[in-house]
Amino acid sequence: MVERERGRTGTIAIAAGRCPNRWTWRGFEVCYGRSGDRGPAVVLVHGFGASWRHWRKNLPFLGEWCRVFAIDLLGFGGSDKPDPAHPGYTFDTWGQQVTDFIDQVVGEPAFVIGNSIGCVVALQAAAIAPERVRAVALLNCSLRLLHDRRLASQPWPKRVGAPLLQRILKQKRIGHWFFRQLATPKTVRNILRQAYGDPAAVTDELVDILMEPAQDPGAADVFLAFTGYSQGPLPEDLLEVVTVPVAIWWGTADPWEPVELGRAFEQFPCVEKFVPLEGVGHCPQDENPFALNYQLRDWIYWKAQETLPHDPLHPGDRVEVRVVRPDGDYAWNGLRGTVVTVGDRAVTVQLEDQDSKRHFYREDLWPCDREPLP
Repeated sequence: MVERERGRTGTIAIAAGRCPNRWTWRGFEVCYGRSGDRGPAVVLVHGFGASWRHWRKNLPFLGEWCRVFAIDLLGFGGSDKPDPAHPGYTFDTWGQQVTDFIDQVVGEPAFVIGNSIGCVVALQAAAIAPERVRAVALLNCSLRLLHDRRLASQPWPKRVGAPLLQRILKQKRIGHWFFRQLATPKTVRNILRQAYGDPAAVTDELVDILMEPAQDPGAADVFLAFTGYSQGPLPEDLLEVVTVPVAIWWGTADPWEPVELGRAFEQFPCVEKFVPLEGVGHCPQDENPFALNYQLRDWIYWKAQETLPHDPLHPGDRVEVRVVRPDGDYAWNGLRGTVVTVGDRAVTVQLEDQDSKRHFYREDLWPCDREPLP
């Protein structure tokens, strides 16, 4: 099955469905989505309880300029959910899964972009195999506030309650009952509305994306295994040893991962930029993709030291202005003109009915002889 999603210049065909592509890793089936066939390679890593489909608003856009892969971590989405005892739901497991995916499926070093716990996975992958990771982007990185080494700094209800709850949930019957109470559309919707700065972004589609894998055999055991995982690396442990460049975007309305704590990551030498996203919650790629997509694309091409690919324009071509960038000036939209000069990205246009020439980014121009935008 194929569905068509809108990109900047129309619709792009991407494989639809829960598991459009499969890869066998250590005997387990792993699902992934993909888009694009040119440009730098990019791997997207979802957060806890999510899947590759949480990147459905980013894959088509980034796929216009990059080869993009969104992977389901083992235990999540459409990937297998084996017994937690083997191979174990830890960041070391998932980091190795991502590096092997880059090696065996992507076929070249990739930019790795993570959200929430996917950020820790991305950093773990960069620590394991820096030769396979060109750079890492973190979107509201999980701070792992209930980690054993953080509990002492937490308010006493969390300091006492979190370990107690973990011990109780280790009793399988109780743990499965607890999971069933959480894995309902109403509860999932309420949790998402807490996490998102804009509650309107919590749609039925989003709830379904998280609910469907929760019905799989083994889903409860995965949930309980990870909620009881208070060891392993903290983000700062990995930032201390990672040698590839790191960029950070952080929704300032995130109630789970406070932006003021995230800003502390700027002190690490590998971190090159920290971009606050005002009013956005825990999942900026889903809540505010319009602005973030352009920023991620430009960052990827800047780090790759490549120019953005476009269909060719030549002096004399007639074009229409179609600005869609969040930082663009929409007042010019709908005007037509003739191309005067073409640079790597900037294009000079003689506007019709105006005695003036204006400069535009290449992606803001649409050839008049092409099929109109939908």
